[in-house]
Amino acid sequence: MHDDLGPLTVHRRKGEEPLTAVGRPVGTLGGFWSWACSDLASNTMRGVLAEYIVATALGAAEGTRTEWDSVDIRTPDGTRVEVKSSAYLQSWAQGKLSQITFSIAPALGWDGRTGASSTEALRNSDVYVFCVLHHLDKRTLDPLDLDQWTFHVLATRVLDERCERQKTISLAGLLRLGPLQTDFAGLAKSVAACTAG
Repeated sequence: MHDDLGPLTVHRRKGEEPLTAVGRPVGTLGGFWSWACSDLASNTMRGVLAEYIVATALGAAEGTRTEWDSVDIRTPDGTRVEVKSSAYLQSWAQGKLSQITFSIAPALGWDGRTGASSTEALRNSDVYVFCVLHHLDKRTLDPLDLDQWTFHVLATRVLDERCERQKTISLAGLLRLGPLQTDFAGLAKSVAACTAG
């Protein structure tokens, strides 16, 4: 009865696909996206946007995002990239700027193709890209303006050697590890430099 419970084949959608009820359109997928995903400064959407920004820079934005994969991005050359984001400004009312911190905890990997989880908590990537939405003025904050972002690229082996079981890291702690700091245009070169050798 349930012969094929393997992974779904997910095709990239365009946005004009209709929501239907009794065979009649009642909305569009684009309308849903606009309703659900317009707050790009929220922690969840900012994180997904950061993944897309990095994937775009690395030529890995074809197809669709795989939710809950063991790494955020797999580049065409096989590099496994973990993306983390943080920002000083949030969607909600703030009494002060937020501190920049990132999760770096080792995790159990999960393979969406097989449904299997690893048994050991690891950092499964080759490189981390830490994305800071550094803009400080809420009136002009625009996460789609890539000039408002700074990217810090670090080989995963550095985290494994110097922060073995550490779960979070501040921006100051990250900077002490000597990541490559870049803008969007330099992301691909920085990732390549961190994975060479």
